[in-house]
Amino acid sequence: MYFRFLFFSMNSLKLILSKSRYFAPALVFATINVFLGTWAIYIPRIKDKLGIDEGELGIALFCTALGTLTMVLLAPLLIKKLGVGKATAYGVFILLFTLILPFVASTFIMLCAGMYVFGTACGFTDIAMNTLVTELEKEDGVTIMSANHGFFSIGGFLGAGIGSFFLESVDVPLNHLLVVILIMLVLNMVFVKHYFKIVSVSEEKGTFNFKNFLPLLGLALIGFFVMASEGAIVDWSALYLEKVSLADISMIGLGYTAFSITMAIGRFLGDEISSRYGSRQLIILGSLLGSIGFACVLLVDPIWVIIGFGLVGLGLSVIVPELFRLGGKTKGVESSQGISFISGTGFLGFLVGPVLLGFLADLSTLKLSFIALLCFTAISMLIALRLKRR
Repeated sequence: MYFRFLFFSMNSLKLILSKSRYFAPALVFATINVFLGTWAIYIPRIKDKLGIDEGELGIALFCTALGTLTMVLLAPLLIKKLGVGKATAYGVFILLFTLILPFVASTFIMLCAGMYVFGTACGFTDIAMNTLVTELEKEDGVTIMSANHGFFSIGGFLGAGIGSFFLESVDVPLNHLLVVILIMLVLNMVFVKHYFKIVSVSEEKGTFNFKNFLPLLGLALIGFFVMASEGAIVDWSALYLEKVSLADISMIGLGYTAFSITMAIGRFLGDEISSRYGSRQLIILGSLLGSIGFACVLLVDPIWVIIGFGLVGLGLSVIVPELFRLGGKTKGVESSQGISFISGTGFLGFLVGPVLLGFLADLSTLKLSFIALLCFTAISMLIALRLKRR
């Protein structure tokens, strides 16, 4: 019975794999995290090359957040002008080349500038691709948002997991990155035609009412905390295993790998589970499981840390897709506005979270930073408990 449930719970995954129209945007989701995963495994090496400490690395990551913040303000206007399909295509192709900048940086200032540009590309592409999937769901009557976020997690596995096996043999990280760019460039060029001409369905214009926008604030706050936790694992999991757990070099990429695998599994199951139990219950349960996972990470032992990252991935996996579902149905707010607000705020958290951890690590220890992440997931659960039952 369990395996039959598992089979039918992956209908959205089967739909994506069977039709290029749905696989093409899922590839964009995967592409972003392939690059974030590749960046994650080389952070210790780039940090050592430039001779910077955790606090300075945090400042560089903050520049990424500033770039994303720029796009939170501009992306909705650009998407409306270009059309959501073209906006997604332009975003992903620009993204393919922006990560080169921090890899070739020879000074701290160059690293900060490169991270800012990378942040603008990530932020714009993130908002565009989520809006694209929303339009597909509305046009075709399908439910594929959670599964698309599952492909985001698969991208993290491909970037960090597979990359970790080549970590010791790669002398020049830029060479590895260029191979990754070439592969993702070819794949995206093949599939871009399937969504390039999609435009958002025009909606009735209404007078802006801040009262209607208030329900989104709680959702956005959960998104900020949850994606801050995700971003922290991207940027700091390898350093935590290396510096706090004193793990072997072959294990330092496994924390993020475990996180990405369990997150992918959770997201591929998420669409069906959401339809059975509802978004609110799923967010509460996911936050609780994430808190337990971070508690395991704080046990320090490498095995427990990797298990903890896996539990965090499973817990947080369904939260962000459910926030997009709720945001797109908020009464009195256009679905595109709700998606943009939650996507932008969440992705800002994805980049600000690691910055906060950098400063906390600089002030005390990296372990204190992960205590903060435990608090993030606990607060998210408390906010979710106060969401109205709808």
